[in-house]
Amino acid sequence: MPIDSNFPKNHQVIGKHVNADGQNHHYVWGSGKLSDAAENESVTAAYTARNEELVPLGTHGTMIAVDWDSCIADGSCIDACPVQVFQWYRTEQDIPAIEMTNVASSANGSYEREGRIDFTDKSDPIREHDCIWCMACVTVCTPQAIKVDRSNLKYHQNADHTFKEHE
Repeated sequence: MPIDSNFPKNHQVIGKHVNADGQNHHYVWGSGKLSDAAENESVTAAYTARNEELVPLGTHGTMIAVDWDSCIADGSCIDACPVQVFQWYRTEQDIPAIEMTNVASSANGSYEREGRIDFTDKSDPIREHDCIWCMACVTVCTPQAIKVDRSNLKYHQNADHTFKEHE
């Protein structure tokens, strides 16, 4: 199932990834619902091997958004992006995806298609601010898990003023 094209209207911000540069960040929108990833044999086998539960994860990013519930970790977006917006989150922080809501990232994870740890890994738009709007990632994403929309900047800016991190 493709990413919800109206995810910023239909979901709330549940988390924030802060880039180590201290200036850039992206939001996590949820709650999600199980989708393509839960139906993919490679993904479900990887979750089973790790003894992790496959649960709704939501959408990571706002202008460059990846629906982690649809993402099947094939790496096509990572390979297609000419400016390395995406990285495999688990190559930097090997924790369950459900724990990736309020985190700091140094943006030093793998940005190579075959660099994922396994199929529990997700493509994270950690360098969302570097996007050049070429849409290559959208074009190659088989499950249609990516939405690139500059007009979503207003939702990102609104979240900057309204999101309160849980203490």
